[in-house]
Amino acid sequence: MKRILVVGGGLIGIRHLRAVQDHPACTLVGLADPDMSIAPDVARFASIADAPDTVDGAIIATPTQLHADHGIEAAERGWHILVEKPVADTTANATRLGQALAQTKTASLVGHHRRYHAPVQYLRQIIAEGAIGTVVNTSLMWAMRKPDEYFQGNWRTAGGSPVMINLVHDIDLLRFVIGEISQTAALRGSSLRGSDRIESGAIALMFENGATGTISFADNAASPWGFEAGTGENPNIGTTNQDMMWITGTKGAVSFPSMTIWHGTNWDTPAQTSQHQTPRNTRAPLDAQLDHFIEVMNGTAPLIDVTDAARTLAIAQDIEYQLNQQQFVPAHRVAQA
Repeated sequence: MKRILVVGGGLIGIRHLRAVQDHPACTLVGLADPDMSIAPDVARFASIADAPDTVDGAIIATPTQLHADHGIEAAERGWHILVEKPVADTTANATRLGQALAQTKTASLVGHHRRYHAPVQYLRQIIAEGAIGTVVNTSLMWAMRKPDEYFQGNWRTAGGSPVMINLVHDIDLLRFVIGEISQTAALRGSSLRGSDRIESGAIALMFENGATGTISFADNAASPWGFEAGTGENPNIGTTNQDMMWITGTKGAVSFPSMTIWHGTNWDTPAQTSQHQTPRNTRAPLDAQLDHFIEVMNGTAPLIDVTDAARTLAIAQDIEYQLNQQQFVPAHRVAQA
């Protein structure tokens, strides 16, 4: 039985807490969060320092700017860590966290849980096996209208960019399925909620293997297209089962999450779909991630550690920097145009 402490009692922290409670190979030590009114049905600690030493692993689900400090504090107590995405608020802090893990000889796993989706792993496999030939390009869309209250009275009002909250997942998905990203170029959309926060935009990508791609994103536009809506992975977001990513190659193409594979190299003949059996999740990805964290604590190599996740963070930060350099277009100017 692995003894696990959850650090941070927000939406994702509570999901982790309940997953630990339900797991037959885990014992929940408790929740560390300064708000002692959260989850009163479990053992409560105001901070990591207040938690007992009888911990094997800590799940760090605090705000991003605290990930490095909390991860280091856990590692210095000899605890392995599962840290939520993004791994840190800056690449410098991610490096600092990685150094602490190396010094304490503790293991890390980062919560890019989409890697545990069976269809995602299958997509990665068929691309690696050449099912659509050499990858040429990809197009990914993530768009939803987040409720206004999501941004009211909290840090998201000014700093809640969808790049760091949402697209960091999509960037990691592309890295996992297609390969390393070597270059980006970003364009910023207008801000419609009355602040200078980034709300939408378009991104061009170059991959090290020569493929190119685009991401179109918005958190102020209603749509059925996005990973969460398409796969139904998030209980707080309605499921549409619509594709949100399309990948083309020299021998065919594939759309995700339907995993529709198209073949046809002659332009005068309509492309045809092929029949295949796509694996489905037998475990919720968050639960599968916890399964893997237990394995990591036992010595298995992590599917994504702090060093790997720092590459995803670096790309997201580069995109965020480019967007922040561009002129803020407020809602009233958009309306006048």
